[in-house]
Amino acid sequence: MIKLRYTIPNSFTAMSLLLGVSSIVTTQLGELELAAWIIVWCGLLDTMDGVAARLLKATSNFGAEFDSMADLVSFGVAPAVLVLNAGLQMGGVEYDTGQFWLLLVAVAVFVLAGAMRLARFNLASSDSPKGWFTGIPITAAGGGLVSSIVLVLIHHGDVAASLPLHLYFPVLMFVLALLMISRIRFPKATRRDSNLINAFQVVAISGIYYCGITRTHPEYLLGMGLFLMIAGIIAGRITRDR
Repeated sequence: MIKLRYTIPNSFTAMSLLLGVSSIVTTQLGELELAAWIIVWCGLLDTMDGVAARLLKATSNFGAEFDSMADLVSFGVAPAVLVLNAGLQMGGVEYDTGQFWLLLVAVAVFVLAGAMRLARFNLASSDSPKGWFTGIPITAAGGGLVSSIVLVLIHHGDVAASLPLHLYFPVLMFVLALLMISRIRFPKATRRDSNLINAFQVVAISGIYYCGITRTHPEYLLGMGLFLMIAGIIAGRITRDR
């Protein structure tokens, strides 16, 4: 029974890891939209992993390390490969040009920053303020923003065609990399003292699950991701000295 209790959250982590690998393969096959949705599904599983571990009181050192390995693949490597191929297919980036090497360096830096962010989290998690991250989590950067941006660009091809994506994609990856390794306080999705904030979290997460399961409304995912990112950074700044 004890083993089963730990197996449940670890199974969610394993599924997220395998889906991350599936996203990489799907991207290489040219199915960018499906690959982006798979990354969104990884985010849904990552949430279920954490909830299951807390409800079953099945947190462990193995689970924490396993979760980090899965996050690096699903929200680090998979989004990086997705953006690289999106640049080639949608951004007009040609192989072995200056634009290609810039984009390649940007996605590599993103993965490196994500790995450093996860390593720092594992080492300092016991010292971090309760309810707060230090730096933007890789799940928000790779799972929340990168995948939804690519999905919106795919759904709105006319907008994508009018944008200099060969420049925007590298800037996006560099900025997210810096945010991940920064010392910015960022709130965790956890129960707060304010009922209004708790209700908003339930509504926001429910909407994300609906969009992910039905593979619809990527605009909601992007809008919510940007709002949570900006609001979280502001909240961390305001409460920093408290």
